[in-house]
Amino acid sequence: MILALSVLLGVTAGLRSMTPMACVAWAAWLGQLDLASTSLAFLATRAAAYALTVLALVELVADKLPFTPNRTTIGPFLGRLLTGGVSGAALTAGSGESLALGGFLGSVGAVVGTLGGFRARTRLVKALGARDWIVALAEDAVTVAAAALIVLAHRG
Repeated sequence: MILALSVLLGVTAGLRSMTPMACVAWAAWLGQLDLASTSLAFLATRAAAYALTVLALVELVADKLPFTPNRTTIGPFLGRLLTGGVSGAALTAGSGESLALGGFLGSVGAVVGTLGGFRARTRLVKALGARDWIVALAEDAVTVAAAALIVLAHRG
C-alpha cells in the first residue's frame, strides 16, 4: 500500500510541486512520519514545515500569473520530478520501506501528474469555456486535499 501511496503523492507533485513536500514536512515534524534515521531528517524540523508551506502558498499564487511557465517546460518539469521523488522517498522511508524505491515511484507519479494534469487542465478550460485561473483553483483544492489525505493514509 505504501508504494502505491508514494506514486499517488508523486502525482500531486506533478500538479503542484511544493504541496506534497509541505504535507510530508508537517507529518514528519508532528511525529507522524519517522525520518530521524534517514537522509531526509531535515524535513522533520519546524523550519522545514513552515518554509515549505510558504513555498507551497507562493506556488498556488504564482501558478495563476500569466508569465508563469507551463509545468511541462524543462525547469518546472524537473522540479516536479525532484519534489515528487523526495516526497515519495520520505513517505516510504518514514514507513520503514526503501527510500530509493519511494523516490523512484514518487518521480514516476510526478511524470503522470505533470503530463496528465496539464492535459486535464487545458481540456477542462476549453470544454467549460472557463478562465484558466478558475480551473486552476479547482486543481489547487484537489491537490491540497489529495496530498494531505495520502500522507495521513500512510499509517494505514
